[in-house]
Amino acid sequence: AIIEILFESKLNLTDVKAIAVTSGPGSYTGLRVGFSSAKGLCYALQIPLIAISTTEVMSAAALQLINQLTEKPATFFLCPMIDARRMEVYTTLYDADFNIVEPARALVVEETSYEAYFKAGKTIIFCGNGASKCVDLFKFPSAIFSPVYCSAANLVGLSAMALLVKDFVDPAFFSPNYIKPPNITASKGNF
Repeated sequence: AIIEILFESKLNLTDVKAIAVTSGPGSYTGLRVGFSSAKGLCYALQIPLIAISTTEVMSAAALQLINQLTEKPATFFLCPMIDARRMEVYTTLYDADFNIVEPARALVVEETSYEAYFKAGKTIIFCGNGASKCVDLFKFPSAIFSPVYCSAANLVGLSAMALLVKDFVDPAFFSPNYIKPPNITASKGNF
C-alpha cells in the first residue's frame, strides 16, 4: 500500500519528510501494524514520527463539517466514538476548542451515559463508527449525530501543524494508546 501511494503521488521514500500516524485508540492489530510500519520507515529514513490521537483526528473532521453549517450550535462538545464491539466504544469528550473534557476511555454505552450533559442543556455532536450505537439510546434533541468517520485525509492538517512546531514522538519508546489489552484467546485444537 505504501509503495502504491508513493507511485500514485510520483514520490520516492527520500521525498518523505515525516510520517504521521494515529496513536489510538482503535483496533489493536491495526494500531500495531501501522505503528510498526511507521517506526521502521522513520528509523530507515531518519525522519521524525508524528502521533495524533484517533479521537482528535475524528473531532477535527467533525469540527470542519460543523463550521460549514449555516446554523451551528453556539456551544457544543465533540464526542468521537470508535466501535469496540457489543455496546462498547472508545471515546473522548472535547469542548469546541479541542480541550479534553473527558479523557480517552472504553465506555459501555447506556441511555444515561451523557445524561448529565443533556440535562444541563449541553449539545453533544457524536461521530465515528461507534456513534451509531447511540442513535436509539440518546433521545435528547441536543444529541447530534455526524456522518464523520476516521480517515487518513483528516490527519493531514493536524500532522502539518505538528510538523511546523516539531511536535514529534520518539519512535523507539512511543507506543499506541490501546486503552485496553488485546482480547486474545487460544484455540482448543491441536497445532
